[in-house]
Amino acid sequence: MASVRSTTADSELDPRIAARLKRDPAGLVAAVIQQHDTKQVLMVGWMDDQALHRTLTTGRATYWSRSRQRYWVKGETSGHVQRVVSVALDCDGDALLVQVDQHGPACHTGSGSCFEAGGPLPVAAEGRPERR
Repeated sequence: MASVRSTTADSELDPRIAARLKRDPAGLVAAVIQQHDTKQVLMVGWMDDQALHRTLTTGRATYWSRSRQRYWVKGETSGHVQRVVSVALDCDGDALLVQVDQHGPACHTGSGSCFEAGGPLPVAAEGRPERR
């Protein structure tokens, strides 16, 4: 798999989809990854046009690694693959919801979700709903 990120002009992404995306200055869109049946949020990744194209056409979640500066397919080394069930674009075009069937832990730490590994943060009592 190529490790050099392609530009939007080089992408094979359907131009009708590409026109709806609002990318950050690096050409990326946030992708919220959710287990399709439980709705648990597993992780957040980043996609450019080519990563989204690969995700849509292969059914395997593909991301752009900002730290490694290369594409990666979830599970290509760990075996903890994400089979893509659906992809939706939010109303502003700046975020994707990718529903997957996760096989094995989603987080590189071994946790089922990256948000389990990161843990909760304190929220002021007035910000929480009342318990009944």
